[in-house]
Amino acid sequence: MTPERSGPPDEAVPTATTAPTSTYRLQLQPDFTFAAAAAAVPYVASLGVSHLHLSPVLEAVPGSGHGYDVVDHARVRGELGGEEGLRELSRTAREHGLGLVVDIVPNHMAMAPRHNRALWEVLREGPASSYARWFDIDWDAQDGQVLLPVLGGPLGDELDQFVVDGRELRYYDHVLPLREGTEKLPLPQLLDAQWYRPVWWRLARTELNYRRFFSISELIGVRVEDPEVFTATHAKILELLDEGVVDGLRVDHPDGLADPEAYLRRLHEATGGRWTVVEKILAEGEPLPAAWPVAGTTGYDALRHVDGLFVDPAGAGELLGQYRRYAAPQPDRGGHWAATVRRAAYKVITHELATEVDRLTRVAHHLCVHAPDPALRDHAPWALRTALCELLVRMEVYRPYASQDASAVLTEEAAAEARAAFVVPEEARAVDTVRDLVLGLAGEGPGCEEFRTRFAQTSSALRAKSVEDTAFYRYVPLLSVNEVGGNPGAPAVAPEAFHAYCARVQRDWPTTGTVLSTHDTKRSADVRAALAVLTECPERWAGLLTEVTRDGPGVPDAQLAWAAWQTAFGLGPADAERLQGALLKHVREAGLYTSWTEQDPGYESAVAEFVARGPADDRRVAALRAALTPYVRANVLAAALVQLTMPGVPDVYQGTEDEYLALVDPDNRRPFERGELLSEKAGVTAAALRLRRRRPDVFGERATYRPLSAEGRAAAHCVAFARSGEVVTAVTRLSLRLAEAGGWGDTVLALPPGRWGDVLAPEREFTGHARAADLFADLPVVLLERVRD
Repeated sequence: MTPERSGPPDEAVPTATTAPTSTYRLQLQPDFTFAAAAAAVPYVASLGVSHLHLSPVLEAVPGSGHGYDVVDHARVRGELGGEEGLRELSRTAREHGLGLVVDIVPNHMAMAPRHNRALWEVLREGPASSYARWFDIDWDAQDGQVLLPVLGGPLGDELDQFVVDGRELRYYDHVLPLREGTEKLPLPQLLDAQWYRPVWWRLARTELNYRRFFSISELIGVRVEDPEVFTATHAKILELLDEGVVDGLRVDHPDGLADPEAYLRRLHEATGGRWTVVEKILAEGEPLPAAWPVAGTTGYDALRHVDGLFVDPAGAGELLGQYRRYAAPQPDRGGHWAATVRRAAYKVITHELATEVDRLTRVAHHLCVHAPDPALRDHAPWALRTALCELLVRMEVYRPYASQDASAVLTEEAAAEARAAFVVPEEARAVDTVRDLVLGLAGEGPGCEEFRTRFAQTSSALRAKSVEDTAFYRYVPLLSVNEVGGNPGAPAVAPEAFHAYCARVQRDWPTTGTVLSTHDTKRSADVRAALAVLTECPERWAGLLTEVTRDGPGVPDAQLAWAAWQTAFGLGPADAERLQGALLKHVREAGLYTSWTEQDPGYESAVAEFVARGPADDRRVAALRAALTPYVRANVLAAALVQLTMPGVPDVYQGTEDEYLALVDPDNRRPFERGELLSEKAGVTAAALRLRRRRPDVFGERATYRPLSAEGRAAAHCVAFARSGEVVTAVTRLSLRLAEAGGWGDTVLALPPGRWGDVLAPEREFTGHARAADLFADLPVVLLERVRD
């Protein structure tokens, strides 16, 4: 039975099986616990959302600021208030008409034996442990020992730092179990006798024998494809769902799983079909697999389409040309998008993911050596490795899926390009063999299935690392489009393409998630909205860059300088420390002059000094930002209203209902602070969310979406659509270009029949062909609702 609540009588408390009308994301951490979230509930409820969306709630590494490093699936995180704290939060939420959606992390756990008791048992007992099936460990490699890359230097230099303490081995903060009966052995023999091998951290790149989350050795892959592992790792979450504490799920990184579709089917059955979205990054034009029993994605595909609406395609081209003249990047090191991605992929697959490719090569070679078909034999391991690398770097989506045609993503064109890497044509046949193995044309059986699985898992890790974590930091003409799920090579989205996307979403995935800012976005929506304005005035930006470069501090390198000045412009006035932190991460991720594993202290010091003396405190950048404020404001309000009223379930990241200027994590994961709802953005956000909650039928699964066209000289600057014939959204696009062209003039928007009241200004009504100048007289956006007599 649902508890009573204190909300307006015409609003229904969400049930366990209904999709949210909207969600509000709270980032839990030791400094923002379940109790703090409960205290925020009245405020969040006042916005009009239907559900709180919580970051992971299960036990994580102590002190974790994000919770994705789970150590115990059976317990709710103690640092957040434990299970009773979560249940109390749920009760408080329901009293105010809110449900709960939580993140779950099926792909990996923290590689922290001291806290991860399942892993502790595996390291102590080896493959005979009852928990050994939990983790994706290659026991055939490294002489049957789990390689632990935890040492600060080569083993010989670190031996004096090991301490045997009873049945435990200590190395600084690392605590490891000892295999029974080995605790009295001399240290070298003791180390050799364990089911693990502590090694210098640099060996992780080439020697690791467990699957990781991307290239993060501190996160070990979990085998949830095993039914017993699924049951054990999901029991607590399913209990919370069954008891009504939690209502829906966000699934983190399903692409890392052995079989995402099978996992999601099992989850769907176990949850009774609760509303579930997946953090799936879709490439441009890539559909979400229709067979997946989910509501849709977490919304990065929507982010790309919304942001692209406010990029001037011509201006983006001009900005690219100016960037190339200013920074003079090499084509494959930031000058051209496709070439930059390809080079980054080669770098990642031969460095960060070398151990994953090694394992994939071993599986392929074993299949070829023992293949019943002689045509698959006589491929040298180096040839198979080369073929694998050449095909993987040409994958333009994250991974192939069993329920889709893999040949559509691993194309014959890609195979032809891959063959060109071989000097001897006969050796190039390795490409065809690898492609046939991926496509399932070279036989069946456990070995073939393992190969396809590991190819897909490696592909997703490669795509994420090479695009999101490398190329996005090298190719920087317009930073606002370098976002998760984005396509910097095609930054603009035409209104027609946006409308077509929305129509597909309403038809195929009407309760999918949509987002503009998340805990993973590299820049918040408001920062991106400001940067998009630069595509409307590229010549002004180029002039500013010329001036500050001539008069400002020395530049460590021109690409970094271009990105730093843009970052400062997008963020607006901020302390130097925030800007320095983001740009230090920027240059390390780019890996052109320094990196996380091969740091150049001199270069990094030069970057920090440059940022402090230039971009962090330059009045000319501040003056341009101030001059463009009206157009930044138009983008901020328009993007917010479009996301909140387009098809799908909008997620509002903590604080973004108000002005929210944040850079890459950890800057965007600061503890939540409630807003005052006094800004224009807060007014627009609350009005749209309350309307969605009051009229869920207008926006939900059975709703309709219809583009509306403006007429007149400025028609291209108005993007409008109707939802279910009852609500109209209209926003201003490219407002600076509009102002320079003389404004709206005779432009009109043909409204559907009837009278339409302004939700943001109830005294205003419109009918028929409404003048754009009247619609946008007070704000650059308008939200209309049909008036009932």
